[in-house]
Amino acid sequence: METNIDNGMARDIYLDNAATTRPDPAVLAAMARADSDCYANASTVHRMGVAAGRLIERARASVAAALGAELPEVVFTSGGTEANNLALKGAAAALADRGDHLIISAVEHPSVSRVAQALACRGLRLSIAPVDREGVVDPAAVRSLLTGRTILVSVMHANNETGAIQPLHEIAMLCRAQGALFHTDACQSFTRRPLDTRGLPADLVTVDAHKLHGPKGVGALYVRRGLRLTPLLDGGGQENGLRSGTYNTAGITGFGEAVALAMRTDAAAITTLRDRFEARLAAAIPDVRINGPVGNRLGTISSVTLPRPDAKTLLHSLSRQGIYLSAGSACAAGRTEPSQVLLAMGLAPEAALRTVRVSLSRFTTEQEVDAAADALARAVREVGG
Repeated sequence: METNIDNGMARDIYLDNAATTRPDPAVLAAMARADSDCYANASTVHRMGVAAGRLIERARASVAAALGAELPEVVFTSGGTEANNLALKGAAAALADRGDHLIISAVEHPSVSRVAQALACRGLRLSIAPVDREGVVDPAAVRSLLTGRTILVSVMHANNETGAIQPLHEIAMLCRAQGALFHTDACQSFTRRPLDTRGLPADLVTVDAHKLHGPKGVGALYVRRGLRLTPLLDGGGQENGLRSGTYNTAGITGFGEAVALAMRTDAAAITTLRDRFEARLAAAIPDVRINGPVGNRLGTISSVTLPRPDAKTLLHSLSRQGIYLSAGSACAAGRTEPSQVLLAMGLAPEAALRTVRVSLSRFTTEQEVDAAADALARAVREVGG
C-alpha cells in the first residue's frame, strides 16, 4: 500500500482489513490467467475442462496444506458465510436423529449466530456459552452446557472485532468426549495463527479468501473425513455432493495463491505494528481502553474504546481525511446499536458505541499506523474542547 504522504499529496490509509483485504497483485494475476487460459467448465472431461480442474485441485492442495487436511476434506464454497451455513445447517439436518441441541459462543460472527437462531426457530434448542471480560470462552462453561442431545458446538478461533483467540483444543476435546461435533469459524485467523487439523480434534473449520488478500466470493469448509452433512444445494454434485454448482475457477485459483502467499507472511512484523499503534495512542490518550486479551489475540486487530466521541462521528471524520477504520463487524455497518461482542464482554452500551476497530495487513506501514493514532488522538482532543 502507498504511504500517506507522497510528494505532498495525501494517500488513503486503509485500516479495515478485518472487514476485507486488498487483493494481492500476484493473486489478481493468477486469477486473470485462469480466466484467460482456463475458462472451460472444470467439471467437463475434455482437455480444456481438465486444465481448469487442475487449477481447482492445485488450490485445494494449497488450502489443505495450510489446514493439515487431506484433499477430499476441503470443500470449496462461495465464502465464509456459506461455509458456516453448511456446517451448522448441514450437521443439524444430518444428525437430527441423534440430537436437537446446539451450543455457540456469545461472540460469534452473525453468519454463525443468526444461523443458530434460525435453527432454534425451527425447533432446535440453542445454548450460548458466555465469555469473560477479555472476550474468551471458558471451556468449563461449554462443559456445563453439553448434554447427550448436543449435536454441534461452534466457537470461533479468533474474534473478528477484538482478535481474541479461543481455547479451541480444550473445547474440541470436551465435544469429542461427549460425542458432539465441533466447528470453528477460522476466517480471521486462517494463515495468521496455526490451525492444524491433525492436532486439533475439529470436525468442521470455516476459512475464507478475502480476509487474506484473496478474492471475495470464495471460501472453504474443512469437513473431517467420514463426517455426514446434508448439503444446502442440490444440483450437479460437485465437491463430493456437498456443494453443487459450476466451479468459480478464477476465484478458487486466487484463493490458493493467496493462501500460499499468506503462509510466507511474517505475522510477528504485523503484531509489532499493532503494538506500535496502541502504544502511540495510549501515550496521547491515557484513558483509552484496549479490548481483548493482552497477549493471546491476533496481531492484526486492535479494538479501542475512546473517551469521546461516538464511533460513528469519529469514523466519518477520519474518512474525510482518507483514513478508513470501522466500528466492528462489517456485517453490522450502518447500525447504531452497540456491538454484541463488546456487550458480551461486559462493556456498557455507551462505551461500546465509543469503540473503533483498527485492523492491519502485510501492506500496512509504520507511517500509516502513526498517522491513524495521531488522527484519533486529535479527534478526541477536539471534541473535548
